[in-house]
Amino acid sequence: MSRLSEQKDQQSYTEVSTFQISDGLPRNMEPVKTSRIFLAAVAANLSAFVVGTCLGWTSPIGPKLKSADTSDSPLDRPITADEDAWIASLIAIGALIAPFVAGPLADRIGRKWTLLSSSFFFVVAFLLNMVASEVWILYLSRLVQGFGVGFVMTVQPMYVGEISTDNVRGATGSLMQLFIVSGILYVYAIGPFVSYMTLQWCCIVLPILSDVVFFFMPESPYYFAGKGRKTDAVRSLQFLRGQSAEGVHDEMALIQANVEEAMATKGTFMDLFKSPSNRKALFISAGLICFQQLSGINVVLFNSQSIFASANTGLDPAIATIIIGCVQVSSSGLTPIVVDRLGRKMLLLISSSIMSVGLAALGAFFYMQLVVKDISSVLWLPVPALILYNIVYCTGFGPLPWAVLGEMFPANIKSVASSVVASTCWTLGFLVTRYYPALDALGAYYAFWLFAIFMVVAFFFVLTVVMETKGLSLQQIQDRLNGKRN
Repeated sequence: MSRLSEQKDQQSYTEVSTFQISDGLPRNMEPVKTSRIFLAAVAANLSAFVVGTCLGWTSPIGPKLKSADTSDSPLDRPITADEDAWIASLIAIGALIAPFVAGPLADRIGRKWTLLSSSFFFVVAFLLNMVASEVWILYLSRLVQGFGVGFVMTVQPMYVGEISTDNVRGATGSLMQLFIVSGILYVYAIGPFVSYMTLQWCCIVLPILSDVVFFFMPESPYYFAGKGRKTDAVRSLQFLRGQSAEGVHDEMALIQANVEEAMATKGTFMDLFKSPSNRKALFISAGLICFQQLSGINVVLFNSQSIFASANTGLDPAIATIIIGCVQVSSSGLTPIVVDRLGRKMLLLISSSIMSVGLAALGAFFYMQLVVKDISSVLWLPVPALILYNIVYCTGFGPLPWAVLGEMFPANIKSVASSVVASTCWTLGFLVTRYYPALDALGAYYAFWLFAIFMVVAFFFVLTVVMETKGLSLQQIQDRLNGKRN
């Protein structure tokens, strides 16, 4: 932007401010229309719905690819167990690389345009699925899907955290999990009952629709302020708050002050570790993300049908998987309602403790399946165990680590931190998904009991390390991380 245009922008903002002060009306008396915030957050989360379709894709597609009957497979032979593991896990490789592109891109071209660009990867990936005739094309498709997933899960928390007011940030931040599991349910419900090719068509239209809707939403006011585009930032806030220029004046002044302070000390990768507050924020955010992945969620999502088939409960695996998907959606819908009442910490404690019980029960079932001759009396156990697990995951460790990430770092380091944390997430996601079959070969109970132990450790991590951010402004969170009480 030229110096002349910056001066004009500043002049325009000054004129607005002067009008606000001279008309004699008290500021901030206009109510904030939170419906506007939720509208923009929902539009941004349509990309998370697409992420869900990618995460759940292997559950209905895996049995088609492994079947000896290749009439509904793009391949001319069944895939091996090792190939199945690579197809399931390669999405994580793309997702762990993408944040290091998406984070800087979000600072350069904006949160909105970076999020819109994620759809390119999804469309290309589903097109590759349609033309796949060799396993390596499916590998490539999953890598490309992973890039799209990495873009969304790096930038979407930044965008939603920056457009939200303090009193609804927990609710808007937890919407991502609701949309992800809704996307998962979409492929769970359609995939087993349509052909391979039909499912790809059902999936490819979603990123296109997502972009069409989100295109009409405003850019983050923090991004505009950081680029010196104060008038654009005011207009963005006016749309998001449903207020006049006068109504958003004080908030705009606070955003401008925070951004200017942050930009004066532009953050780098090393700044994550130099500052005690950033180190603490990184430890909390990365720790929560690590435990999210060590809960075994990707194993459950990618292999739901296979888990139910191996459990031999007598219930159609496709139907059981749909039941789990419905549970995920309904329980994820609770989080935006209760998170700003109960707080992040309480929900995380409840989530980790009950998940450990559900995983331990699932492990016990598979153990009894091996050592007990007659398990007819406990054939019912896997379904309620997985339902219990999914309910508390979707209300706690599913959405809240991302919500915390979106509010834990100052503006100058947020994109770097988001890249590091998102890559940490998918590095562990890859390792867990890729090597689960090795544990499963020894006995599925080993894997589920190991996940249960991690959730016990997660409980004490949340209890002793994680700070509560309910009702705090972004500046108050930074003050707490720096040891100040306000």
